Amino acid sequence: MRKMIAIWAGKLLCVAGRLVGKKSSASPGAFALKICPTLADDINKIVAKKVIVTCGTNGKTTTNNLMCSALEAKGYKVLCNRLGANMMSGIATTYIQAADAFGRVRADYACLEVDEAYTPIVFKRIKPDIMVITNLFRDQLDRYGEIDITVDIIKRAISEAGSVKLVLNADDPLCVQFGREPNAKPIYYGISEKVLPQVDDTKEGRFCPLCGEELDFKYYHYSQLGSFRCGACGYSRPEPDFDIRNVSLRSPITFDINGKHMEVNYKGFYNIYNLAAVYTALNAAGEDTADFGKLLEAYKPQIGRMQEFDLGKPVILSLSKNPAGFNQAISTVNTDTRKKDVIIAINDLANDGRDVSWLWDVDFHKIKDENLVTLATTGIRVYDISLRFKYAGIGVDLMTDNMADAVRKALATDSEAVYVLVNYTALYPTEAVLNEFVKEHGKK
Repeated sequence: MRKMIAIWAGKLLCVAGRLVGKKSSASPGAFALKICPTLADDINKIVAKKVIVTCGTNGKTTTNNLMCSALEAKGYKVLCNRLGANMMSGIATTYIQAADAFGRVRADYACLEVDEAYTPIVFKRIKPDIMVITNLFRDQLDRYGEIDITVDIIKRAISEAGSVKLVLNADDPLCVQFGREPNAKPIYYGISEKVLPQVDDTKEGRFCPLCGEELDFKYYHYSQLGSFRCGACGYSRPEPDFDIRNVSLRSPITFDINGKHMEVNYKGFYNIYNLAAVYTALNAAGEDTADFGKLLEAYKPQIGRMQEFDLGKPVILSLSKNPAGFNQAISTVNTDTRKKDVIIAINDLANDGRDVSWLWDVDFHKIKDENLVTLATTGIRVYDISLRFKYAGIGVDLMTDNMADAVRKALATDSEAVYVLVNYTALYPTEAVLNEFVKEHGKK
């Protein structure tokens, strides 16, 4: 009875949230869990096949949702927290939304994104069959602390999970160490060739996680991702079970994985890692991936994942919430040879992390090229990001607390594209602004 009351209370809150224009991705579940703390504890029982959990600093929402889309394209029913609400409240909300009038939930698979810091809490209630760890970078220092703390949290979660298949990025020395855990069954994916220019980059995990000595890199892709080896203890990049080669970043992106050719119409080198993680996890689940390319055709990128709006010229919205993510977004901007305007919004609300010192770890100087028309800054910390650009030697053309004003001015230039890079709490308000511009543009 308590469970039924919790589900119906949650469903009413979901409806109320939608009526006032909210996503209702977590708060209904949080309220329902107060009524019935064990609300979603039976996920392992109601899922017919596998529970697949995805965590990691960057790419987990895209990876999780790609996985869900691929499985749905095969005809499976999938329980998935698509909006990225990745704590127990978000998982509970997903459960509530999937429940029928009698509180019953049935699914073939569960694809659940889980916040790294919450993995031990979630795994006390839900045991994953497969756990994907995309990468580990510094993120929200005032919440997570340094990477070592996150590593310890994930190790506790793996121990809590029992016997679990780990899908790990072979190019990340911080991820590879999890394959050494006693109950882990590691499966690795990685990019086994030099693809990007070997320029200076912030290597956040450049020290050996076993002995602490600095790692040697044969090549690297970005941050600490690459072919690594510790000269002191021998810790090194494992041979990937799913090996990526022959990468071309021209549009569309193409690459081979274990000799199978892939062609995808996504932007950004990092998306190759997301796709490889999905491909590896599907194989780990025993699914046929012969039609992998077709499985992904129906996938629509989640909000802010290089999301494109047609406003007479393309406006591309990208969530960039930490140094590694921002550096990859800047790299994607720079590979676009069109004349472009760039808008950057930085907030410091609780979900962003109050500490914005990470801005000084971003390679903002690389955003300056001959195709940059104007640069605008906005957000709560508009002055912090503008000062950062001053020290990077780049002039800011517009500082404003109004995103709509920044977009309007960018649309009035002779650029061919506009890139809007935002951190987390600036994402949904910016999407709302861009959707309003879409409506205005449609009326012209």
